[in-house]
Amino acid sequence: MSRRAFVRLLMMLLGAVAAGLSGCMKLFTKEEEAALPVTQKPEEPQPPKAEEKPPAQPGAGAEPLASFFIFSDLHVSNADPNTIKNLRKALEDVKQAELKMDALVISGDITEYGTENDYKEYRNVMKDFKLPPVYANMGNHDYYHVWIDKNGAFSTETFPNGRTDAQARERFMKEFGIGKPYSEAKVGGYQVIMMSQECYQQEKKEVGEGAWYSDEQLEWLKATLEKNKDGKPIFVMIHQPLPPAGQDGGTHRLIPAKKFREILKPYPNVFVFCGHGHQDFLNGASHYEKESFHYFINSSVGRVYNRNYQKNDPAKSQALYVQVYGDKVVLRGREFSTKSWLKEADWTIPLQKV
Repeated sequence: MSRRAFVRLLMMLLGAVAAGLSGCMKLFTKEEEAALPVTQKPEEPQPPKAEEKPPAQPGAGAEPLASFFIFSDLHVSNADPNTIKNLRKALEDVKQAELKMDALVISGDITEYGTENDYKEYRNVMKDFKLPPVYANMGNHDYYHVWIDKNGAFSTETFPNGRTDAQARERFMKEFGIGKPYSEAKVGGYQVIMMSQECYQQEKKEVGEGAWYSDEQLEWLKATLEKNKDGKPIFVMIHQPLPPAGQDGGTHRLIPAKKFREILKPYPNVFVFCGHGHQDFLNGASHYEKESFHYFINSSVGRVYNRNYQKNDPAKSQALYVQVYGDKVVLRGREFSTKSWLKEADWTIPLQKV
């Protein structure tokens, strides 16, 4: 057989094979395919299934429902320019870090002496920032103008130096636009209650440096809490800390503490915050205790002290950041001098269902 005849024969064979395979590829007519059981029908190619994500848990990975800072113990005064510097530094950090803030809450000792000049220095800082609503209560230092003599010097010998506790209250209430030293606000729909001491040593020498609350204020607290029908978290600001359970308080403590604790008992999701001690979040002391409520001891924006009440580092400035979710409250301590969160002051508190 010639080479040309062999190639022609080979091409004919390959064509026949290809034709046979083409016929085999169609195993059924359309009518036969329709009659096949469903399980035998040739499968159409399907697009890959998207990966199913588990449903989000309440509060998990979601945006907080409310966020606010609690500043305590600013002690603003030109007698200590570092306090002014620290307040400005704190607000600059919040701004630069773009931390969401629905309100700024100040829990006492806004000023060093409660004088008009102190409040002026406070306003001079605050006006330079675009801020959310600011709420505050009084600390003992906001009554301290009774120690300042006519020459502007601190004087115990001439106490009360022609000044009154009532004047201190009026100055504070005018500054924050409220009709009484104590007040209530809503932040993201959550109650924030500002408790204030209602006098100082000019009117009640026996209170010393304690925070005395009248029966009127405590009844107001009770009525305000009763408005909370849905078990939402409630945030209560005091200034002086609570005495140990069973005691009623005194100098440097809340008075009367027994009645205050009793009023809070029916409410499972109450968070109480005090200041006054300026205690460094890094001093190894407890800053959170659980009673019938959650009790937190804040640090200070103006002056941070160690456990011996010494100011070792005047640059230190600290506060608490609060974020409220549907199922928990997250609290974090911030060090403004280093623009950082403190792992020693980091709490996540699950909310009780009511």
